Amino acid sequence: MDIYSRLGLRPVVNVSGTMTSLGASIVAAPVIEAMAAILPQFVEIDDLQRKASAVIAQACGSESGYITASCSAAITLGIAATMTGDDPGLIERLPDTTGLRNEVVVQTGHLVNYGAPVDQAIRLAGARVVPVGAATEAHGYQLSAAINERTTAALYVVSHHTVQFGLIHLEEFIASAHAKSVPVIVDAASEYDLKRFIAAGADLVLYSAHKFLGGPTAGIVAGKKTLVRAAYFQNGGIGRGMKVGKEGIAGAIAALEQWQQRDHAAVRARERGYLKLWHEALNGRPGVRAEIDADPTGNPLDRLKLSIDPREARISAWDLADALANPPAGSVPVIVRDHEAELNFFFVDPCNLHPDQEQIVLQRLLAELERAQHAPQPLVTPFFQRDARRVAGRRNWPD
Repeated sequence: MDIYSRLGLRPVVNVSGTMTSLGASIVAAPVIEAMAAILPQFVEIDDLQRKASAVIAQACGSESGYITASCSAAITLGIAATMTGDDPGLIERLPDTTGLRNEVVVQTGHLVNYGAPVDQAIRLAGARVVPVGAATEAHGYQLSAAINERTTAALYVVSHHTVQFGLIHLEEFIASAHAKSVPVIVDAASEYDLKRFIAAGADLVLYSAHKFLGGPTAGIVAGKKTLVRAAYFQNGGIGRGMKVGKEGIAGAIAALEQWQQRDHAAVRARERGYLKLWHEALNGRPGVRAEIDADPTGNPLDRLKLSIDPREARISAWDLADALANPPAGSVPVIVRDHEAELNFFFVDPCNLHPDQEQIVLQRLLAELERAQHAPQPLVTPFFQRDARRVAGRRNWPD
């Protein structure tokens, strides 16, 4: 707790998940040790990245790999690699793409905001976004028709933010792009399986080191050696502003090594215990329906979905989420996974808890539900006001 008091920060309990805005994940002790060991030392970055390449290749089943600043940076640099290859003159010319293949096809339902727009990460390289299909429906023939002599890459986004139905499945997407000799880049920032996408035929796959891997803030690029090499060389161009430090590279290497040694079954068992505790205590309370819900992108983990009926609970899902995050003095803020709260539900994610915090989460939920039951008036505000408050709060920074 000392770091909180020393910096004047409030301690929070994270049941939202591996969110960048909350620091993403708990970094494992061996990763911290690796970062601390290299920080006082000098190192030749190219050699350290060669070590990272070998570790990534082994962990991801790829030909090669390297570490960059973030998965968002990896999207930009991966797109850039498809346009310039390893030509230093073209690399230095970006984001001017005059005369180059510079169109990137991506499904409309994948053009999401993960904290910034996906399409902006593409445009930063100087490329142009070509949407495929409608937001909730896309077909292979539409992808094939969108690819032409100007197409440099096809981007596939795997995320809980994307539309989860009616779109082109990964295998068909890869087959359609490859039929026209277009490389496929998969944004798999928050994905658990490090080998699935390379095995499916993707040319580049991009991960966040700081999410499920429990590493420092960094992006992992895995894939074919020619494209990885061209992406790495972008550090001599637009990638200079997206560089990662020695501690980030060493930490990502350690995180990948730890991932392969982790007892994943024990982790899942512990999380199931938390879910069982919450489900039994919350399901059936006035206006509350609790369900254990599988991860939408196929990660091997579950969350608790809390559906709130404001008429019986006397509080809306979004007002409950806000009350948990902004408690009275003396209570610990609890941040839930509320990106769908407008639909009258939110999730409680068990993957980032310290010991005994599952009890804090439960007690805070019970306290706020009980407070709503005894409030003079229902604690229900219009959703649009909540959104306006959040936007206003962000725009007041740093005050």
